[in-house]
Amino acid sequence: MLRRVLISLCTLGIAALMALWWLTLPRAMSLALAPRTPDLANGQEVFNAGGCTSCHAVPNQPDRLKLGGGLPLASPFGTFYAPNISPDPTDGIGRWSEADFVNALLRGVSPAGTHYFPAFPYTSYAHAKVEDVRDLFAYMKTLPPVSGKSRDHELPFPFNLRRNLGVWKLLFFDDKPFTPDPSRSAQWNRGAYLVNTFGHCAECHSPRNLLGGLIAAQRFAGGPDPEGHGFVPNITQKSLADWSESDFGYFLESGQLPDGDSVGGAMTRVIRNTSQLSAEDRAAMAIYLKSLPPVEGPPKPAKPAG
Repeated sequence: MLRRVLISLCTLGIAALMALWWLTLPRAMSLALAPRTPDLANGQEVFNAGGCTSCHAVPNQPDRLKLGGGLPLASPFGTFYAPNISPDPTDGIGRWSEADFVNALLRGVSPAGTHYFPAFPYTSYAHAKVEDVRDLFAYMKTLPPVSGKSRDHELPFPFNLRRNLGVWKLLFFDDKPFTPDPSRSAQWNRGAYLVNTFGHCAECHSPRNLLGGLIAAQRFAGGPDPEGHGFVPNITQKSLADWSESDFGYFLESGQLPDGDSVGGAMTRVIRNTSQLSAEDRAAMAIYLKSLPPVEGPPKPAKPAG
């Protein structure tokens, strides 16, 4: 009897492991990309909206288009290092196909068929249009190649096991395309698209749970800086009700707050990108951001006395 029970338990255990293995497989899109003439101007706009240079530009040099990577990104799970995404054929993405690039951004799957860590915000990019991603890839191929690989991520066990990300994706990864709201204007929908896809604003401006998933009920409501440098502000009308659409637009262009102060920290890198957007796209983003309903964010830690 005991032997039968043990055999049954072993069989169930093996079946459970096989099911988990299958469920956590990296799932790339099966793509048949028809030839097309890329829109490089759109690719550049998407590039600036996505803030690619904020993380991937080589640190401590003035050219934001040298995407050799190397920037350290601290997190509760360890330190990530932004990779080289320049067109260099050896150290960058110069040998990637269009399908490789689309699957990286929309599914978080590498050309080698492994999961990407969500420090790369494919969780937002996943909602973007394939055509925009293709234009982005074409534009990035026009940028200067940069030699040299980034160092490996410094992640303790078990966070260094990429296969575990299959479970994380099952819990937190939504890859549905962006759907316009027919009750809203075309300009509002354009802003919603940019903010929630390439702009990936929620990735920093939302609190996360213990597993690193965004807390959907507090989207855009701010929270602890994942890099451990203070608190990321709430950008809903709970905190920014006094901001006008013009204030939002001017902030995205200049980094200046309505009170005359200037943004600091990592946001300065973001403004270097949004300042390059067309005035129309900044205005669309401003309209959408102004429309965010008030959401109460997590409490800020008390300041030490004295």
